[in-house]
Amino acid sequence: MENIPTIKILVISHEYPPIGGGGGKVIQDLCEGIASDSYKFYVLTAHWNDLPKYKESGNLIIERIRSHRTQAYRADLFAMACFVWKSFWRALQIIRKWHPDIIHAHFAVPGGASAAVASLLTHTPYMITVHGGDVPGGAPEKTKKWFRFILPFTQFIWKKAKRIITVSQQTRQLAYAQYPVKIDVIPNGIDTTRYLHTSLEIHEPPCIMYIGRFSPEKNALLVPMILSHLGDLKWKCVMIGDGPQMARVQSLITENQLNDRVKFPGWIKPHEVDEALLKCDILLMPSLREGMPMAGLQGLASGLALVMSDIGACPDMINLEKNGFLIKAGDEKGYANALRTLLSDPKKLLRYKKSSLKKAREFDIEKVFDAYKTVYQAILEGKV
Repeated sequence: MENIPTIKILVISHEYPPIGGGGGKVIQDLCEGIASDSYKFYVLTAHWNDLPKYKESGNLIIERIRSHRTQAYRADLFAMACFVWKSFWRALQIIRKWHPDIIHAHFAVPGGASAAVASLLTHTPYMITVHGGDVPGGAPEKTKKWFRFILPFTQFIWKKAKRIITVSQQTRQLAYAQYPVKIDVIPNGIDTTRYLHTSLEIHEPPCIMYIGRFSPEKNALLVPMILSHLGDLKWKCVMIGDGPQMARVQSLITENQLNDRVKFPGWIKPHEVDEALLKCDILLMPSLREGMPMAGLQGLASGLALVMSDIGACPDMINLEKNGFLIKAGDEKGYANALRTLLSDPKKLLRYKKSSLKKAREFDIEKVFDAYKTVYQAILEGKV
């Protein structure tokens, strides 16, 4: 039998669970799913709290470096700058000792900056996966001011990469506005086998879930206002996550007398998110900006009806009048009316839940693994 050489990938990302949001979960799924005797991964990521600084498991190594990160759910500009500096120097050491074939940066900033300079000095080819907020216009509430200063410096990162991948068509179009380079799309996927359904029957009362950062682009402040229109119906809600708007969201819940219906578990571990999803019936995502939201894919795989903003790749997840509703971003009454339709008709809600479970098969994560393997092979063979 012919011996197939092992491909070694150095992954650089400032997010990797339990740090970060959906983008970090995508990276974890890719590394754990592809790692094998044929693909070895060395993940260089940020340290936080009491997480182990080094962990090796089979064909996957995770090293965490200190970068002055103070919160699990977000990194400020100073923490990102520190990560660029420290990950660059550490990447040089890893390259000289471990000899990776490819550097794979997730997020053009900050990881892409480290990868670009390390590649320049070591001649190791690098590629970038862009997740949305790392593109000008992807999350203007958070990054507009940052890109005023760093945009000129990011041109080099994009131009020198062997391949650039975005997770949605919308993110690719935003990138094209600033970077005249070839960009491919590989949508995020979901491992449907991770969600062990015992039943899709409606919970009593029906449970609505919001999951994500409590930040402007996710529009968490609108959730209490949406729920305030549904006081005459039976329901409960769980809002999972954390962020700068948490206190204001909780205040609005109190002002609208919803405390007995809405719970705030905080920023919880990935397996706890999976467990919580299976206890819910409807996923509410009133975001103002999205790329390819992992929360939406998790909702599909968990058999939840979806009520989402008509943005980014959200329309790809919904078959209208079958498994969910697409609402114009910011339309408070539109979200409320969609929820009312589902909460008022248990039979329809059950049909929508079953349809979501079927829809999840279109996003089989094995297809994503195969797509990335093809990209890795193309880089090594010079077919870029």
